[in-house]
Amino acid sequence: MNYQQPQRLQAAVLDWAGTVVDFGSFAPTQIFVEAFAEFGVKVSLEEARGPMGMGKWDHIRTLCDIPAIAERYQAQFGRLPSDDDVTAIYERFMPLQIDKIAEHSALIPGALQAIAALREAGLKIGSCSGYPAVVMEKVVALAKTNGYVADYVVATDEVPNGRPHPAQALANVIALGVEDVAACVKVDDTWPGILEGRRAGMWTVALTCSGNALGLTWEQYQALPSDTLAQQRQRIGRLFEGARPHYLIDTIAELPQVISDINARLARGEMPQTC
Repeated sequence: MNYQQPQRLQAAVLDWAGTVVDFGSFAPTQIFVEAFAEFGVKVSLEEARGPMGMGKWDHIRTLCDIPAIAERYQAQFGRLPSDDDVTAIYERFMPLQIDKIAEHSALIPGALQAIAALREAGLKIGSCSGYPAVVMEKVVALAKTNGYVADYVVATDEVPNGRPHPAQALANVIALGVEDVAACVKVDDTWPGILEGRRAGMWTVALTCSGNALGLTWEQYQALPSDTLAQQRQRIGRLFEGARPHYLIDTIAELPQVISDINARLARGEMPQTC
């Protein structure tokens, strides 16, 4: 049998917070601030947003490796944070996250309509997240009450390596029965999530305004002056440059048009790995 390039997309692998739910990605970021505060270490919301998209233990480890935060930790405890210290913060983070996840569970405006359009175009809907399984169980249940059910969900602790490794994206390929990774598109609001899709050989779509990078509520986003919004899009575009997304759009509401464009490119013989 000869290899044949895919002619159309078969699946979309969607992130959760900042992509489908929780406009501005507040649920994870605010809890990082609170978890560190319980250890007497100040972490700003901006600092907490930096490694967003990673698994939560890795996120905390990355925060602890930031020199300014490591200095604050050392001033509090007389030592630099070890992996055991990271685990202690993580174990405090988890119940806070589970307890407060419902506060930021609303679907992003236009998400249901966009996902319905993808299904109508014949795509399966996969998903993955930087949340561990115990948090994802609650996130999925809340989303279901709001009308969103993905065909497959994989949490960061259900694979050997979380983002930016490709394991979660590839787990979706296997579970959804996709014939070729080039027939998949990964949609995310963080650079680790876009790198995940790139490394899995998929098309990638970065969301510039609904997630972590802009970090605003829907109402604040809507109220931004057009020149300010244009400046923010440029700034966020630069943040994503290293991950090399194929597309940059504001929110998931614009995704159906991107899917049509990718299908046209596949039909012309283009492949995500060479673009």
